[in-house]
Amino acid sequence: MLIRDLFNQKKRTLSFEVFPPVREGNLESLFATIAELKELNPDFISVTYGAGGGTRDKTIEIAARLKNEIRSEALAHLTCVASTRDDIARILEDMKAQNIENILALRGDPPRGEEKFVRPAGGFGFANELVEFIQAHNGFSIGVAGYPEGHPEAPSLDDDLKNLKRKVDAGADFIITQLFFHNEDFYRFRDRAMAMKIRVPIIPGIFPILNYKQILRITELCGAKIPEALGERLCRLKDKPGEVEKYGIEYAQQQAWDLIRNEVCGLHICTMNQSRAARKIVRELAL
Repeated sequence: MLIRDLFNQKKRTLSFEVFPPVREGNLESLFATIAELKELNPDFISVTYGAGGGTRDKTIEIAARLKNEIRSEALAHLTCVASTRDDIARILEDMKAQNIENILALRGDPPRGEEKFVRPAGGFGFANELVEFIQAHNGFSIGVAGYPEGHPEAPSLDDDLKNLKRKVDAGADFIITQLFFHNEDFYRFRDRAMAMKIRVPIIPGIFPILNYKQILRITELCGAKIPEALGERLCRLKDKPGEVEKYGIEYAQQQAWDLIRNEVCGLHICTMNQSRAARKIVRELAL
């Protein structure tokens, strides 16, 4: 099913994000997690894409199994990194052949060891170019990324929203945001997007904090800010991993509940390939 059609049928969607495991032996462990996530009746599950195309084939393999064996709708991430137009065309044909209908189109981060993204020879330099190319290959529903606090490379949030508008104008059907920990950032982002006549659904991305060092590393990479009160509480708990996880899940639950009260069109929960946080959030909120 095309994800864009879901928004005509449901007031609010529920979805999860997983990533291809680096080690081959962990693939079946991932599918055990996916089986647990499926019990929560998600509308779709997204599968991320490794930098430099390192997990490209695994992304498609996992998305295809989700769609064809597990019978869950899949959203396959696709980036511009290290790919020519011909490479992307072949990937799209492979996805079509495996019944993958939904793509999250991203520029992608620079390959490991490189500081800046460089347009690949014969490839795309911006996500809107990738969206336009996918749009020409009929049959896909296309999502793009939004950044409530602005993309780290954008001079300002206004500049970043202009870029988001270009992606939507190129053919994107919906937006999934990067993680954030202060809901007011999302609401301001949503309001400003609407003011710029961005009219597609905007799904907030929720990241339950499960590990202190991990969240410091992730927020440093993506530019998301940890509110002062949250940071202080996590710092006090940092030597108690179980307490960090307990509080992190509670915080995500509070975020999700507030977002629902403010009429978001969906919740997209990053699982880090573990189901326990998603299960607690979904069951606590009776989603």
